[in-house]
Amino acid sequence: MKCILASLIALAILVTTCSAGCFSRLPGESHGCFYRGELHDRGSKFRTKDCMDCTCSMDGSMRCCQAYGTPVKYDKEKCTAVFNRNTCLYNVVEKKNPSRECDILAMVG
Repeated sequence: MKCILASLIALAILVTTCSAGCFSRLPGESHGCFYRGELHDRGSKFRTKDCMDCTCSMDGSMRCCQAYGTPVKYDKEKCTAVFNRNTCLYNVVEKKNPSRECDILAMVG
């Protein structure tokens, strides 16, 4: 019984973590979805300048999720996470030699 309870708690945490980088908006504009002053057609998918992957549904509702994972487990004494806005990706590199990548053990988002 304890094993089942532990599994359910772990699953709840995982689901919460996975959707933490998302948001939804109810239908508003009759012609599509607005995101930061830009109108997007109903039924369209788009990536924003702030690295969000969005879907504008046919009913005008919108769902956007972070387009990248954030490294949370790596050697933080030796390495640093650097975000590239052009590719919407984090690179984890050595502090003393940024040309060398470090191992990422866990990411969220």
